[in-house]
Amino acid sequence: MKKLKRSARLVEMTQYLLFRPHTLIPLTVFAERYASAKSSISEDLAIIKEVFEEEGLGDLHTLAGAAGGVKFAPKISKTAALDILEEIRHELEQPDRVLPGGYLYMSDMLGHPSLVNKIGKMFATAFADKPLDVVMTVETKGIPLAYATASFLNLPVVIVRRDNRVTEGSAVSINYVSGSTKRISTMSLGRRALKEQSNVLIVDDFMRAGGTIQGMIDLLREFRATVQGVGVFVESAEVDEHLIEDYVSVAKLTSVDPKTKQISVLPGSYFN
Repeated sequence: MKKLKRSARLVEMTQYLLFRPHTLIPLTVFAERYASAKSSISEDLAIIKEVFEEEGLGDLHTLAGAAGGVKFAPKISKTAALDILEEIRHELEQPDRVLPGGYLYMSDMLGHPSLVNKIGKMFATAFADKPLDVVMTVETKGIPLAYATASFLNLPVVIVRRDNRVTEGSAVSINYVSGSTKRISTMSLGRRALKEQSNVLIVDDFMRAGGTIQGMIDLLREFRATVQGVGVFVESAEVDEHLIEDYVSVAKLTSVDPKTKQISVLPGSYFN
């Protein structure tokens, strides 16, 4: 790459780091890329690190030694997270979201890239220090959230299916009981989709009692995998007891009145 002015180099280096989260990048990569001395690169990284931390964009970790380098961990500040929560509450509390049976329509929110990316960054912040190999979700509404989270953690996504698909080869299938409807359902995961003994982050869009998430946890036992965390966009408080105790939620749905169409949303456990 041609030699750039320092201002241009700072912009390009920042872009390079943002698109490679949780990836160790040796200083020699930057030195060769910009035809600059390592000392100059180190000074540039110090500037970027300061801006990232002051603006609450994330942490830039430096690892010393021959095998060292820099690693960018995207994070979101508490102030920014609270602003996102208010945006979510404003959207969720719209009366026209109430569906027959007291259900809440959220598909449009989960189809909005900007909002989904913000939620994904919140999950990436909450689980940044966990040893993770994959992000897992169950089809279909949780898929955008899983990919957004995985993009900030630089991880692959594994999707649990409601039925076994021939195109995915042999699979492990289990029956699970929905915590809200008490209905027995089936979920399946291809044997090639997940390596045994993987560290997994589960992400889902909505949790009422937690039956679906508990089903994924049971399914992961068949792969001898370890669940390192559970992230939920919205949890329902209208149940006596959740099947899952250790989880992080962004918002908590406390009440939905089908008659008055009044909806109440509070901060989730992410803000505790």
